[in-house]
Amino acid sequence: MEIDYKAIGQRIKIARIKKDITQDQVAEITGLSNPHVSNVETGSTKPSLPTIIKIANALSVSVDELLCDNIIHSKAIFEKELSELLEDCSDKETYAIVEIAKTIKAVFRKTLEL
Repeated sequence: MEIDYKAIGQRIKIARIKKDITQDQVAEITGLSNPHVSNVETGSTKPSLPTIIKIANALSVSVDELLCDNIIHSKAIFEKELSELLEDCSDKETYAIVEIAKTIKAVFRKTLEL
């Protein structure tokens, strides 16, 4: 299995933005250089496990949350993400998203049967 470093970087960036801190602040907290943090976020560099742990701790997230796109058994994380996505939706938006999800699920399952 190929590791998706861009997905890891994107999740780090999202977690950093949610925490409302800059790359400079992450670098300062973790002891990493700002260019290194930037390269991790863009997927241009392959972060080591100690680096991922430092960043997860700095952002107050679990390593699972940062790596879930690369881990097969991450259902709980994706369910949490979906729940957070729906939190600020109106009833109409929630209905539309659920209907779209049902359609995607049906197409996905039908495709797997082929």
